[in-house]
Amino acid sequence: MTAKQILFNSFLQENFSPQERAAQAWTVILSFIFLIIGCYFAGAGAILRLAYPVMTLLVGLFLYLRQPIFYISFTWWIWFLTPLLCRLIDYRFGWDATRQMLIAPYLVVFVTIATFIKYLPSAISQGGLPFVLAAAGVFYGFLIGLVYNAPIPVARGFLDWLSPIIFAFHLYTNWRDYPSYRENIQRTFLWCILITGAYGIYQFVVAPEWDRFWLIESKMFTSSGDPVPFGMRVWSTMHSVGPFASVMQTGLLLLFTSSGPLIFPASAVGYLSFLLTQARTNWGGWLLGIVMIMGSVKPRIQMRLITIILVMAMCIVPLTTIEPISKVVTERFETFGNLQEDTSFKDRSGSYDRNLSLALSNVMGNGLGNIWKVNEKTGQIEVVVIDSGILDMFFTLGWLGAIPYVGGLILILVNVSKYNEARFDSFVSAARAIGITSCTQLIISSGMLSVAGMILWGFLAMTMAAHKYYQHQGIK
Repeated sequence: MTAKQILFNSFLQENFSPQERAAQAWTVILSFIFLIIGCYFAGAGAILRLAYPVMTLLVGLFLYLRQPIFYISFTWWIWFLTPLLCRLIDYRFGWDATRQMLIAPYLVVFVTIATFIKYLPSAISQGGLPFVLAAAGVFYGFLIGLVYNAPIPVARGFLDWLSPIIFAFHLYTNWRDYPSYRENIQRTFLWCILITGAYGIYQFVVAPEWDRFWLIESKMFTSSGDPVPFGMRVWSTMHSVGPFASVMQTGLLLLFTSSGPLIFPASAVGYLSFLLTQARTNWGGWLLGIVMIMGSVKPRIQMRLITIILVMAMCIVPLTTIEPISKVVTERFETFGNLQEDTSFKDRSGSYDRNLSLALSNVMGNGLGNIWKVNEKTGQIEVVVIDSGILDMFFTLGWLGAIPYVGGLILILVNVSKYNEARFDSFVSAARAIGITSCTQLIISSGMLSVAGMILWGFLAMTMAAHKYYQHQGIK
């Protein structure tokens, strides 16, 4: 920390109480929200598309410096809500094939590069080696990308790959404030489940015009359903089914660690919208997470969790019997018994058959930006979807980049598997389960990128932060 920063922080502490700084943070956040609303209804869509990423970056930077806890929550909400705002603007002002507004969450996260640079010299001795290794793999992919790919896709890929790592490193380095960060994340995901879950049900039943417009223009019929009521796979406020399902899987597991009057209404809308995503991978991830949580906590906490599950089931099961929800959910569950004939399963299996040996023989890698191609008809940059994190890693990073990246991830997994704090802190148990189940899903999705990557790396980092916090407190 520089002398100027020390003086600045000292000035804040001496002249503003925590309540005053919180009021300042809320003032900035609410001003940001009202400015967006004002631009939208004033017809300034073109300005908003350019200004929104810049505004989110400035607000994120302000909160990072003045209210770090607020910064964490703000970052998650920008991930949760930006795609919906983007769709609303597209519907009113015309389709934007560049999707430039979706860069905003990455810019907010990238503020934490300051934390990474600041603590990098001491990271290895302080337990941050896994993050350094993973970042080294990404930097290698960045350099290779500059050689083989166009600069803009490389920059976009750099944000995609590095953002989850540096955000996770930021969480870990603030282990001394673990209780505050834990409470903030629990509260953030509780409200996320309640709000996005409710919107997801509304989306399924009503099929709002802006969501239908996006589905038609993006040509996502095969993966997101038909643009009609009761015909969509729910993706709520996010940009596709996969990210929303990942967030819901995470939030619903975290609900077992929270308490309060909002738990059951959040569970009702959360589980119903989660089922309507029809995301079987995430259903399986949630179930595995439950098993891991139940197996790691004390019997007293196990009984509490079983009681919560039974009460939630009593609230949710009746809702799934309502048509056409029942038909959609039942048909999706039936595909588990006949995966060999399932189109999605066959596509993924075929992808592995065609590409696994090719990916594993790629020593140098194709570099970041290799999955972003220019559409010759539209001239726009589009992403080529690879339904496998394993294939994506080796195609992009090659063996030279994948070894440190995967090595860092494995090192974290080995370490968190040994922690005993999950016995008395249910959040640690849930965070570890979320991180590990996210890793298992890399087999069939690039879950180390975007919001899924934020979840994977972020919750593993919170588990590490909890361990270090309890060690420092002398609690075992």
